[in-house]
Amino acid sequence: MEPTTNKTDRIGTERIGKLLLDFSIPAIIGMLVNAIYNIVDRIYVGQGVDPLGIAGITIVMPVMMVLMAMSILIGIGANSLFSIRLGEGRRDEVEKIMGHAFFLLFLVPGIAIVVCLIFLDDIIIHILGASENIFPYAKTYLQIILYGGVFSAMGPGINHFIRSDGHPRTSMVTQLIGAVINIILDPILIFGFKMGIAGAAWATIISQFISFVWVLGYFNSRFTTLRFRIQDMKLELGLTLKIMAIGFAPFAMQLAMGLVGVLQNHALNTYGGDTAVTSMGIVFSILIVIFMPLQGINQGAQPIIGYNYGAKKYQRVKKTYKWAVIAGTIFISAGFLLIHLFPHFFISVFRNEEGPLMDMGVYCLRVSSAMFPIVAFQMFSSSYFQAIGKPVQSTILSLSRQILMYIPLLLLLPRRFGLHGVFFAMPASDILSAALTLIVMLIEFKRLKKLIAEGEVRRR
Repeated sequence: MEPTTNKTDRIGTERIGKLLLDFSIPAIIGMLVNAIYNIVDRIYVGQGVDPLGIAGITIVMPVMMVLMAMSILIGIGANSLFSIRLGEGRRDEVEKIMGHAFFLLFLVPGIAIVVCLIFLDDIIIHILGASENIFPYAKTYLQIILYGGVFSAMGPGINHFIRSDGHPRTSMVTQLIGAVINIILDPILIFGFKMGIAGAAWATIISQFISFVWVLGYFNSRFTTLRFRIQDMKLELGLTLKIMAIGFAPFAMQLAMGLVGVLQNHALNTYGGDTAVTSMGIVFSILIVIFMPLQGINQGAQPIIGYNYGAKKYQRVKKTYKWAVIAGTIFISAGFLLIHLFPHFFISVFRNEEGPLMDMGVYCLRVSSAMFPIVAFQMFSSSYFQAIGKPVQSTILSLSRQILMYIPLLLLLPRRFGLHGVFFAMPASDILSAALTLIVMLIEFKRLKKLIAEGEVRRR
């Protein structure tokens, strides 16, 4: 872990480029490893168990997204407020924010998990739309994942505070620990103990539990003065609502992705059957890896934007946003080129054989990623508003891509173009949401320019 220093002060003074690198690179590494951590189950299942196992994991992903959405609602919401309060110099409030986050991260996902376990079969069949062939794989995997669902929500949710406490490398180590353990356990449990898809699920929840224990260890160490205290976990309605209001935009986006997953799986089943579901599961896994550098830059930029906005250093806020968008666009464009140059290679990682699955996977991968170079701008703009504590604008931009644009297109295009319409709905929504984002950000830059001018007048 990193030595004990008050590292938060440099967020308001250090050169933005260096600061963004220091915060983003560990987050990018952590997120990339975390992406591998999330897809390694599918790789082992696809290569060594059955391609229908990939479809089973794909079918239940919306439930896992809902659990992650709850972690995001509380973890990112509390972390954004945490960063703003640090920038304002109100350090007396940060531990109360942390205490509320800890209790809520246990309570909210816990209730959802109990409900899911009670109605497990109905959820998989009637809501998620699993076919008769996919159902056994989906039920086995999801049931085990739910057993450890609380830890999968609490670990990442609390880990955000480590980064905002000025220790991005330690935050990265948290993600590395879980990923490495999962990668090691997968072949042991799947093949060594012959547990099949159940082994993949157990490897995931064991690694998530160990990551959670590591995070708790940080907040009981000499490397930070921050502590989780029982008295701070007594919920206050005002603070709870504030945390959830700030975290609502990324929560809504993740929840929307879960809803999109349900609708998408139903459309894939209707127009393409099990092969289409399996193909999209493989493509989704590849796109997660391509998106992770964006998520890392996003996580690195958020505490910088939040702290400087709280400190009224608006020029630094604007500069951080611009650098983040430029860096994100470079990364996603590189991913775009790799996907379109070597699509067969990416699909073969999951199932290395020619046939309908390979052909459909390559086609789906190319179409789904067609508008990737403009995605970073849209994503970072939504996160910008979240970081400065403006949930309304953030929510609108977060939902524009997944709800306002994608779902209507997903419902309309397949009626005219069949399975092609399912695949083309994604790039079409990217174009429309980017156009909306441009309008909103032009308005915001005018407001920010005025705040910068007013600050310069006061300094004179």
